Amino acid sequence: REAVLHTFPLKYGFVLDIAPEVKLTLWNAGHILGSSIVHLHIGEGLHNIVFTGDFKYGKTQLLDPSVASFTRVETLIIESTYGAPEDVMPPRAEVEKRFVELLNGALQRGGKVLIPVPAIGRSQEIMIVLDEYMKRKELLEVPVYVEGMINEATAIHTAYPEYLSRELRDKILYEDVNPFQSDYFTILSGPTDREQIVEEGGPCIIIATSGMLEGGPAVEYFKLMAPNPNNLLVFVSYQIEGTLGRRLKNGLGEVALADTNGRIQVYSVKMEVKSVEGFSGHSDRAQILNYLKRISPKPEKVIVCHGEPNKVLNLSQAIWRSSRIPTFAPDNLETVRLR
Repeated sequence: REAVLHTFPLKYGFVLDIAPEVKLTLWNAGHILGSSIVHLHIGEGLHNIVFTGDFKYGKTQLLDPSVASFTRVETLIIESTYGAPEDVMPPRAEVEKRFVELLNGALQRGGKVLIPVPAIGRSQEIMIVLDEYMKRKELLEVPVYVEGMINEATAIHTAYPEYLSRELRDKILYEDVNPFQSDYFTILSGPTDREQIVEEGGPCIIIATSGMLEGGPAVEYFKLMAPNPNNLLVFVSYQIEGTLGRRLKNGLGEVALADTNGRIQVYSVKMEVKSVEGFSGHSDRAQILNYLKRISPKPEKVIVCHGEPNKVLNLSQAIWRSSRIPTFAPDNLETVRLR
């Protein structure tokens, strides 16, 4: 709370002096609402650093692609979450088609669908997709229950439409159409309705936090839904190694979790478990390499970070082979000389 008192928001493109001879500018990163690529101008033209952080160099329903044009770039620091050779996602149209097919399959057999999501980014993206495909009659029209911090995060998206994709912004501002307020969605404020939704209601879709099943209402829904083979658990975001989400994605058949009374109980996983790659807010390997081709001006040096060690190293080698730009994959706490 004390730190928040010393912060203030910056609009994209605003140049701010943050230290003597250091200027900072933020640009759209395309990752989540307000996510920023950082441009640092050091000295009077001495050196310019671009740090992508988490970024998405591809258009989504929610956001426009990340910025790739700058005044000057000498050093680029880039993420590598999806930096391995196999981390190439299918085209977005194919991603949405497969997602809808999976959902229809479960709903048509009378099952319920659980979609664990982070509160910011993927949850709003999935809400837009569900609303669009139901309106087009390509997805079975069923109730969609939303629980967790998603509602609060979605309200912030609606409050700042200027940071959304151009198409979504125009819908909200000029057509008075807000997909986040669709009649298909029922916002839940607490746990009281969970058992009734799962055990008594008909086919439905449940969107709940957290995205990796490491806590939150999604875990409670999972406990209730896991024994029924008609149900479907579908992951739409990255599952970090060691999380419950990653273990289920890898085929875990039984899970020991605390029940509502705090006692450890073993849950048999009979529900269908699927993962749909392509909704991520991170660039995949192809998008990262494409970003290196499109970034203007070309950097003189690239530093690869923010990924599993093998992905950091593999991506740095690929960047060097494709661009011949000196590329580094430093260890934690390693120093890299920029000039």
